[in-house]
Amino acid sequence: MTGIKRHVVVDTMGLPHAIAVTTADVTDRDGAVQMILLNLDNLSCVKKFLVDGGYSGERFANQVKEICGAQVEVVKRNELHKFVVLPRRWVVKRLFGWLDKFRRLWKNCERKLYISAQILTFALIAILIRRF
Repeated sequence: MTGIKRHVVVDTMGLPHAIAVTTADVTDRDGAVQMILLNLDNLSCVKKFLVDGGYSGERFANQVKEICGAQVEVVKRNELHKFVVLPRRWVVKRLFGWLDKFRRLWKNCERKLYISAQILTFALIAILIRRF
């Protein structure tokens, strides 16, 4: 396996509620749909997903609406190409910054997806233990 993508759903405080690891050839939208299907019990009370431009599209929004009944709001970047902190998107970026501190997650050395998901879970547990 040459590459992976990590899909994470966090709440407004940055606490993870759902994770999924897919191969790199899976699009962001398809990976997010897989993650929602796998973690539907944790995401059943979600009313709105704030996503970046990689998840835009009417088809994706309709799939999410059918699966869990939530709306999808795409947070677009500033068109002027100036640095602006986008609303609530920084929470996910902060989580990925924390995950970058774990050496085992820097490179994908695992041969199986489920092992990558387990290492991601261990890293998230370590983050939560340090944080609280």
